[in-house]
Amino acid sequence: MIRVLFVCTGNICRSPTADGVFAKMIEDAGLAGKVIVDSCGTTGYHVGEPADRRAIQEARKRGYDLTHLRARKLIQADFENFDYLIAMDDGHLEALERACPEHYRDRVKLFLDYHPAHRGESVPDPYYGGTQGFTHVLDLIEETSRNLLKELRQTHKL
Repeated sequence: MIRVLFVCTGNICRSPTADGVFAKMIEDAGLAGKVIVDSCGTTGYHVGEPADRRAIQEARKRGYDLTHLRARKLIQADFENFDYLIAMDDGHLEALERACPEHYRDRVKLFLDYHPAHRGESVPDPYYGGTQGFTHVLDLIEETSRNLLKELRQTHKL
């Protein structure tokens, strides 16, 4: 079983979108019993809240359901319980690296490092913008998730 955790700030925009998109890709690929997907935030600002309504709406247009997701905060056990802790931006990456026990460091990754044209970049935060920001983020997440799935299949022989 491979466990993947997507991490952003409040767990209401970027990471739940990645969670919903990647979970559907895993299901569509017939890997639902082999890969577990979750998301969380580096802060507890929105614990228990659903994803941002704009993220839900944009995802729904493409067949992804985010309505069941609720924000949660990263906990120390996540470093042990997940094989991949994937930061949506460089600030989240730094927060994960600071909190991560040394022996789990190799599990911490930057999301767009799985996108050949955007390695080292951050997924922009759409929260303070309009719908077009959520559309752009969804585009990036879809493209990158396809590459992440390819990587998992090769690395873990799925």
